[in-house]
Formats: sequence, C-alpha cells, structure tokens
Amino acid sequence: MLTSTLGAISGNAIEGSAHLIQLALTPVFLLTAIAGFLNVFTGRLARVADRVNALVRARHDGQKLPPQGLSADVASLRRRTLALQGAVLFCGAAGAFTCAATLTIFLGSLGAELTSVLLFLEFGVALLSLLASLGFFVAEMLIATRAMFDEIAHDVEPKA
Repeated sequence: MLTSTLGAISGNAIEGSAHLIQLALTPVFLLTAIAGFLNVFTGRLARVADRVNALVRARHDGQKLPPQGLSADVASLRRRTLALQGAVLFCGAAGAFTCAATLTIFLGSLGAELTSVLLFLEFGVALLSLLASLGFFVAEMLIATRAMFDEIAHDVEPKA
C-alpha cells in the first residue's frame, strides 16, 4: 500500500511538473514572435539610418540635392525613426512582460496567493504593448509609403 501511495504521489508530481512546463512554454511562442518583430523593426531602422547617412554624405560631398529639398527627406526620416523607436520600445516591453508572466507561472507553483491576478496583468500588459508596437510599425510603414509616393510623383512630374 505504501508503494502504491508513493507511486501515486510521484506520478502526480510528474504530471504537475509536466503541466507547469506546458503552461510556461505557451509564452515562449509569443516571445519567438516578438523576436521576429524586433528583427523586422531593427532592419527597417538600419535602412533609415543608411538613408540618413547617404543624405549627410551627399551634402558634405557637395552633390546636388533633390529639388524638393533636403528638409522633406529629413523630416520623413525623422518621423520614421520616431515611429520605429516606439515600435521597438513597446515590443521590448511586450517581451519583458511575457518573460515576467512566464516567471510568475513558475513562482505560482510555489503557492503564491496573487499569482493569477499578477499573471493576468503581466500577460495583458504584454499583449497591449505588442499591439502598441504594431501600431507604431504601421505608422512607420505609412510614413515610408507616403515618402515613396511623393518621390515617385516628383519624378513623374514634367520638368520645366
């Protein structure tokens, strides 16, 4: 009888541990998506930085600047940079809160009283941060698209 009781306890402990690991793995998938978003955001930020460097280099080399002026390009690049900074900031916050939610899952197994409320808040803030990050990314895409259309329209206009 004692052997069967010990077997049941260790079986329950293993099942409980396996369930805890399953719960903790769920946020890891969100972390993977967040890492992918951060990769996209930083890649776009690098392209903006390359464009800024090219404009600065052209100005210092005395090359002819676009007829619409340098200020239009710089203003667009500045708005894009700010939007991408917001996207990276909120995406990083989403990752941090997702990690905190994962840690809370593990600490909750130790018997913390407020685990469910804390877990709900952390995961909720992570999702809201991710939504804000995506909103900033959409704003950056709209700014970039507008600048591209302006450049195309300028190139298509008849020369006087």
